[in-house]
Amino acid sequence: MNLARLCAERAAAGRPIRAGLIGAGKFGSMFLSQVPGIEGLEVQAIADLSPDRARQACAQVGWDEARIAATRFTDSGVELAGMDGIEVVIEATGNPRAGIAHAGAAIAAGRHVVMVNVEADVLAGAALAERARSAGVVYSMAYGDQPALVSEMVDWGRAAGFRIAAAGKGTKYLPAYHTVTPDAVWSHYGLTPEEAEAAGMNPQMFNSFLDGTKSAIEGAAIANATGLSVPQEGLAFPPCGVDDLAHVLRPRDVGGQLEGPGMVEVVSSLERDGRPVFRDLRWGVYVVLEAPNDYAAACFGQYGLPTDETGRYAAMYKPFHMIGLELSISVLSAALRGEPTGSTRSFSGTVASVAKRDLRAGEMLDGEGGYTVYGRLAPAAAGAARDVLPIGLAHKVKLLRDVAAGREVTFADVEIAEDEAVQLYRTSLATAR
Repeated sequence: MNLARLCAERAAAGRPIRAGLIGAGKFGSMFLSQVPGIEGLEVQAIADLSPDRARQACAQVGWDEARIAATRFTDSGVELAGMDGIEVVIEATGNPRAGIAHAGAAIAAGRHVVMVNVEADVLAGAALAERARSAGVVYSMAYGDQPALVSEMVDWGRAAGFRIAAAGKGTKYLPAYHTVTPDAVWSHYGLTPEEAEAAGMNPQMFNSFLDGTKSAIEGAAIANATGLSVPQEGLAFPPCGVDDLAHVLRPRDVGGQLEGPGMVEVVSSLERDGRPVFRDLRWGVYVVLEAPNDYAAACFGQYGLPTDETGRYAAMYKPFHMIGLELSISVLSAALRGEPTGSTRSFSGTVASVAKRDLRAGEMLDGEGGYTVYGRLAPAAAGAARDVLPIGLAHKVKLLRDVAAGREVTFADVEIAEDEAVQLYRTSLATAR
């Protein structure tokens, strides 16, 4: 890849790559832990709602006092985006509206953007990516997060001449998880509330991983970056281990479980009765390839790829993803090559807000991982036709009328201001297909 060599050459020339980080939470901290070992990469500034907490995060990940003292800390992501000398802005807050504002400010200032904030990306990524192209800067997914890793595998497969039957990730899933609230989340992780609190774990964030919302968000991001199709009824979460990927994740008309070719799907590490799946892919990513001809299909078998019984579908996978520990790949790719590690190309998928229980007029929605709604993946065009309220906008908005459990919440159901996030979402919808 040559990124390390190119980065070292920048260091030798006295021109290190200077990045700014917005959000010093878990993902950001993992990135910060790697920076001292990367010759030619510096973090010039860190923005966090609590600058003192950000300084503590730097110390906890091993930064020495000199490095911390040389770093500028602020509580304003917009301020950081406009600072002189920064080449790449990393948005890692997880707040959709904040992420959109920060990315917009960075692009306007001529900075490359690495968007860790997948929630913001699936709301406005199509519009932000177009704005970045017009400004001559890079708008990129975050390497280490599953959507970027899946996008890389899809691109690799296509560049090698294969058709993509399916691509996605693994997770722990049961249908009952859709109604889990933050009060009940820790038992599913084998933790007590006290243990989770001592570890600084946010119950609403971790509940998003469990109730299917995060999988829907990441599925939409993958579809929007790769052009893969979104299931009409949302993710099915079929139980599937790595040995069965090529069998399960192929179209129904050839014996698989997908409604058609070229689909996004997430596989579960649990059978529907709760038993663990054999050789599950809970932490990993996959792609299922379709051989373009008989010769390539024969090569699948000759070189040991796990295939279906026809030999025409083969799976490749990574069993793990390393989150923020791999984020520098995106930063260096943007600065050194002018290339994203995955980026929104179109608006294929959105994430509808679905009522976890019977909701009453006057209630306030509490967004991703909360008590009121969960996110379900939907084709963007269908979501637009149904006027669904995306999960990224379902935070601190009031219901105007009752919504029954299991029903999608629509824009007509809520009182919501037409702010920048809403406007960019509607702009992105114009590209829906």
